[in-house]
Amino acid sequence: MGLIELAANGKAHLIPIVIMWDGKFYDASAYKASPVPIALESETVYEAVRTGVSQGLFTVSGALHAKNNTWIGDGKWQSAAEIAAAEAKKKPAAMAKPQEEDPNAPPVLRRRDSEKPKPSESGPSQSAPSQSAPQTSSAAPPGAPTSPPAPASAPAASPAASLGTQASSPSAPDPVENDPNRPTLRHGKPAVRARDLKPTASVAMPGKPAVHPPGTATAPSPGSASVQLIPAISDASGPEPRPYAYSMKTEEEQKFRTKMLAFAADEVRARAAQLASGPVGSAVPSHSSPHQGKIPAAKLLQPSFDDVQLRVFDLSNSNEPVLVLTTKARLPQRPNAAGPSLEYYVTLVVRSDIYGELHKAFANVTDNQHLDALPRFELIDAVDVDGDGRGELLFRQSSDAGTAFVVYRVIGDQLWPLFQGTPVA
Repeated sequence: MGLIELAANGKAHLIPIVIMWDGKFYDASAYKASPVPIALESETVYEAVRTGVSQGLFTVSGALHAKNNTWIGDGKWQSAAEIAAAEAKKKPAAMAKPQEEDPNAPPVLRRRDSEKPKPSESGPSQSAPSQSAPQTSSAAPPGAPTSPPAPASAPAASPAASLGTQASSPSAPDPVENDPNRPTLRHGKPAVRARDLKPTASVAMPGKPAVHPPGTATAPSPGSASVQLIPAISDASGPEPRPYAYSMKTEEEQKFRTKMLAFAADEVRARAAQLASGPVGSAVPSHSSPHQGKIPAAKLLQPSFDDVQLRVFDLSNSNEPVLVLTTKARLPQRPNAAGPSLEYYVTLVVRSDIYGELHKAFANVTDNQHLDALPRFELIDAVDVDGDGRGELLFRQSSDAGTAFVVYRVIGDQLWPLFQGTPVA
């Protein structure tokens, strides 16, 4: 498994994270790196998945060795829309090819194709007399009265004659010629005439810049400069990806959000009390409660939250949601407190059972002054790491020592680590 960093201009590269071999997990950036890691071998194809839904393919073309002793994969990115468009172009070409007949199929009776008439036989012959024309004889039968020959019939009136005498006069204007809607037959590609141009169109004259109508320029979309992080899997025999998003209504999502923020407020107050009375290097246990111990004043303080992100997953396809909340919090500053207030980083993982009860599985609370002792956890996404069809949680762990990637599996009311990466500065 790797992590694709996709820029707004369509360029992408791959960060190798973990590789599973014989049921064991290894660091993909160092596994069999001779000369490059096996995860970044050329022509290796990764399928990018966001919450279990395929987003495209990334084909590795080379490996780059960074200064901090890490590897980055370079290659070609194809989105799911581009792949679908390429497949759509292939279908008409495949349908146009004649299908080969099966020699073992039963015989089919067909009619013989009639031969097309030759060009000389397609029209009437000018030398042969018409069969429909009456035959006349120069010799009259004896005794028949002679009659004068009938006058020749007048030819059909031509369209030009029906227009009157003005059509034959060269000085009179032609109403058909001056008709602007009259169709004109031309040979080859006609030149653009002034009367064919629309009034709103703009023509670039030689030596002058083209003038475009207002409103044609498109403004850049917001967030186009941001980089997307998409997990990617390379597994030829793995299962088909399935979505891990939990479907819920707006009212249900609002209830989850209110309960998760209440849990987060309890964790922040407990962390503040721990910093005031105990060592700063110990984490808050996942089963701890702010009601345990003496927390006289901090319990009554209500923290303010910022950058709240709530993700709800159905990792095991059992309709039991797993809620992941990441947010920043601040407690109100005391009047006699010295120095700026701490900014807390909160990460909560809560599981909901079939009865709708929430059970806390993981709680990590740190602040901007103690990242050397407690790292910060940022959720990347839910992804199937071991190929069993069940989703795991991928986090990015940040501390003063650097960043690393961690993979956890939710089992009951606990999070079990499957892989712990080495921090890289």
